[in-house]
Amino acid sequence: MSAPITQDVLTIPRKLPETGRMNIVGLTRDELREALIAAGTPEKQARMRVGQVWQWIYHWGVRDFALMTNLAKDYRALLAESFDISVPEIVSRQVSADGTRKYLLRIAGGHEVEAVYIPEEGRGTLCVSSQVGCTLTCSFCHTGTQKLVRNLTAGEIVGQLLVARDDLEEWPVPGAPKDETRLVSNMVLMGMGEPLYNFEAVRNAMKVVMDGEGLSLSRRRITLSTSGVVPEIARTAEEIGCLLAVSFHATTDEVRDKLVPINKRWNIEVLLNALRDYPRLSNSERITFEYVMLDGVNDSDADARRLVKLIRGIPAKINLIPFNEWPGAPYRRSSWERIEAFADIVHKAGYASPIRTPRGEDIMAACGQLKSATERGRKSKAQIAAEASG
Repeated sequence: MSAPITQDVLTIPRKLPETGRMNIVGLTRDELREALIAAGTPEKQARMRVGQVWQWIYHWGVRDFALMTNLAKDYRALLAESFDISVPEIVSRQVSADGTRKYLLRIAGGHEVEAVYIPEEGRGTLCVSSQVGCTLTCSFCHTGTQKLVRNLTAGEIVGQLLVARDDLEEWPVPGAPKDETRLVSNMVLMGMGEPLYNFEAVRNAMKVVMDGEGLSLSRRRITLSTSGVVPEIARTAEEIGCLLAVSFHATTDEVRDKLVPINKRWNIEVLLNALRDYPRLSNSERITFEYVMLDGVNDSDADARRLVKLIRGIPAKINLIPFNEWPGAPYRRSSWERIEAFADIVHKAGYASPIRTPRGEDIMAACGQLKSATERGRKSKAQIAAEASG
């Protein structure tokens, strides 16, 4: 059976809570303004009200209109009648020995997604999901063994950051001295799903996340990872402007067709042509090429030399990712010596080639391991292994 390489449009519709109130998390400023006017806010006041509500939610982390003390009591009541401020619910939270935190989050309709917080020296990165499941079925990725259920809304994407800041107690305290350290300083769209198959929601979520009067993550601290949805790459530069990472993983179409099936639709040459335009379009820094190291599959010296040749002329760094094994995985991790030899060839050609330290492996929070626990829990290890080899 050949894997689907395009978005599955028959996704399960979102079943919203029966409150009749609109969740305002994830609305852009323009959308919030329209919603406030529709709920009875005088048009002349709307811009000011957007600024006030925005600051309460995204700067102070407030989830209750009653606490928005610079708004009149009757206006707070009007807001509470029409709107909710809701974020995904934490079903489980696991903390790895290395400090990595993995959240299993429940969203509208009872679906579940995972987000991962990775603390590092001088920074903290939150890895967020953009879809429930994934259509891409990349053969080395555990997340890809779960069918796509639906796209996340902008609010569910932003909500993952709000939940992490709640858990890390990272909201400022009114009256306390300003603390400049950021526990969540960076965000990567590298969790479950292909972000560019959910473009509008991802773009709107990033508008909220990058807004300087709220969550205030700069576009240079946000990296969107795509497996190569070529038509949306230029749009990403123009409408989001964040940094770009590409799940590359192979240096020939024959191997990439197997590892990243979307390659059958947009092959290496077509993808690289789109990427050559990207840095110019978004004035961004280097493009990150993600390259998972699979023993005997894509890790030879010849692969390293081909990789360097392919990306010539693209401002780039190559992230070498030791394969994170999962039960029944059809591949093995390249040996440390092999990874270092590969890195050395790339480095000598003038490209940064950091080897990503596997994080959170003890809680299945590492790259390519995310998958909702309910899906996992229904299958025994034997079943997973049988499916992977079948």
